[in-house]
Amino acid sequence: MQWWQSAVLYQVYPRSFQDSNGDGVGDLQGIIARLPYLADLGVDAVWLSPVFPSPMADFGYDISNYTDIDPLFGTLADFDPLVSVAHTLGLKVLLDFVPNHTSNKHPWFVESRASRQTAKRDWYIWRNGAANGGPPNNWLSEFGGSAWQYDEATDQYYYHAFLASQPDLNWRNADVRAAMHETMRFWLRRGVDGFRVDVIWHLIKDEAFRDNPPNPDFVDGQPPYQRLLPLYSTDRPEVHDIIAGLRAVIDEFPERLLIGEVYLPVERLAAYYGRDLCGAHLPFNFSLLQTPWRADAIAALIERYEGSLPPGAWPNWVLGNHDRPRLASRIGVEQVKVAAMLLLTLRGTPTLYYGDEIGMRQVPIAPGQVRDPWEKNVPGFGVGRDGCRTPMQWDDSANAGFSAAAPWLPVAEDSAVCNVAGERGDLSSLLGLYRRLLALRRSHRALTEGAYRPLADTGDILAYERVAEGGRVLVVLNLGSQPAVFPLPAGSTSGITLVSSDSNRDGQTVAGSVNLHGHDGAVIALRP
Repeated sequence: MQWWQSAVLYQVYPRSFQDSNGDGVGDLQGIIARLPYLADLGVDAVWLSPVFPSPMADFGYDISNYTDIDPLFGTLADFDPLVSVAHTLGLKVLLDFVPNHTSNKHPWFVESRASRQTAKRDWYIWRNGAANGGPPNNWLSEFGGSAWQYDEATDQYYYHAFLASQPDLNWRNADVRAAMHETMRFWLRRGVDGFRVDVIWHLIKDEAFRDNPPNPDFVDGQPPYQRLLPLYSTDRPEVHDIIAGLRAVIDEFPERLLIGEVYLPVERLAAYYGRDLCGAHLPFNFSLLQTPWRADAIAALIERYEGSLPPGAWPNWVLGNHDRPRLASRIGVEQVKVAAMLLLTLRGTPTLYYGDEIGMRQVPIAPGQVRDPWEKNVPGFGVGRDGCRTPMQWDDSANAGFSAAAPWLPVAEDSAVCNVAGERGDLSSLLGLYRRLLALRRSHRALTEGAYRPLADTGDILAYERVAEGGRVLVVLNLGSQPAVFPLPAGSTSGITLVSSDSNRDGQTVAGSVNLHGHDGAVIALRP
């Protein structure tokens, strides 16, 4: 197995993890100070959201220099020790790579828009307006309005899938591909262990720029972008050749990882592993973020996903990230322990989002505190992402131990009771459960490399086995509020509870059947 197949990844949103210099914004030195916490937690790799120079129109996803660190976060002289300390602690470091678009302040775009004759004009997507006036086609920006911005100086439109200040690069241009490949090498040579590639399914657009068709399932109340199906602006067949090029760069360096952000149904997601598995090692599987929190729905999803994987492809699972509401608020605080047990026992590589291990909730953001440009551009549709990006809750001190100054986003009102310091020494806490589960994964081959065998999705019970040579592990999860009994599977009459949502049951013998409370779960080593 490769290291990333048995690993657990942990996403850090740098602005909100730890502030070291008292400006209210997290930084690299703050992350370095908290790396021992991550090592103690038991994760294997830390993925950092963008830390590159940026005007911060989209908080780092609008990059103006791909080979430096934004002064808000520190310097390259801070980044190198971060990698070194992480590696010393046994942690890998992954960076966010944002190759679909740059900031409009990036020197490449400044040159591109200077005239139609500039050498970098074709580095971005420029088009004449429609014959009858207006944008070249009907494509929409995810952040609201047309995806085309008129440039008066050169009398053409440029394409932006997101903000107008985030022009899309033209990945059909060989010079763009070469420049971006060299950007990857810059960080790989500094010891970075891989990349999570932002909006990887956007990288190539239809060569003929055909209009996108109407979405027949669109209903009032959905964000305007969803009025059209992005048939010609995303997920084009040629994108897989581009991803193969990114993978080739990764493969120049031993034991590096390529992750792709892909919001597509699992059947289409599977293509992003690439022909002969020469695409992304892990096309992110976000399906659990959108699937109803019911045993039958989750069981059906797992079956569909496992069935769609190409031969030899490795699965992965995600329950939270910087773009979606907090897990505890989506499924309810009663179910967060069940969710932890699901994420860390399914076959494949799991990714944790910072703070989910202590049960951080979505923080309400007052209108005057909104920072997210998506929410500002499309208000009233609930697309704001600020509430899942609030400061990490370390302790019950002022600003939750995140900063000595007022933070860039408000701290949760429950931070005095929901924090690392308060949960760290309590085995029965959510943090205690995560630590026990992470330790269990390291010690049981069945949980890292074993096969997945579904058993039941009866009522509120989701049950499955993980099976490897020399061991069978049963996972039984109660997604409901009522007690339930689940019989041990055929071939086993007893077992030992390895981890339970109630730590007092750890180590107990189970005979004949598993008795669960509401919102309960157990991981059991089966005996013949």
